[in-house]
Amino acid sequence: MEINEYQQLAKRTNIYPEDEFGLVCLALGVAGEAGEVADCMKKMYRDCEDFCESTMYELGDVLWYVSQLANSLGYSLEEVAEHNLNKLQSRQDRGVIGGSGDDR
Repeated sequence: MEINEYQQLAKRTNIYPEDEFGLVCLALGVAGEAGEVADCMKKMYRDCEDFCESTMYELGDVLWYVSQLANSLGYSLEEVAEHNLNKLQSRQDRGVIGGSGDDR
């Protein structure tokens, strides 16, 4: 499956309104689901176990929210991914990929 195809198919399950409230809900959804992924990591280290089984499902939830937030903002996931890779390549080329801050 192509990433933009996923984005469009996922849109069929988006129940959030296409307004500011919906954008806030989607952004908070990204944060909440990312927290679920972090919780899986915590359990792995705390319990000395393999990465918790639900991690893939939580990552899928992160992807869903990211795809729908991007969609609501008028971006395709392909555009988001390409922009991100270009940004990271530029940082690597300039030797600042290991630093911190957005303006490097």
